[in-house]
Amino acid sequence: MVEKFVEQFAALLSSYPEEIRVEKVTLDDGLCEIIIYANQTDAGKIIGKEGKMINALKTVISGCKAKDNISYKISVKPNK
Repeated sequence: MVEKFVEQFAALLSSYPEEIRVEKVTLDDGLCEIIIYANQTDAGKIIGKEGKMINALKTVISGCKAKDNISYKISVKPNK
């Protein structure tokens, strides 16, 4: 559920939405990392000026913790 939302959010912000790929990795019991892979030019757009876009996304995602009791860490990486 969270990964799909993040993928759609990132696709709306990017110039190359077909290159957006989201991966969920379980790090620990109650902690998951969501990695957004994007075109190098789009990575900056997803992070936003002074990190405002990614911080807004983190705020929305933090609401999911109340439902499934899992904390999420989000990172953006360029496609290889």
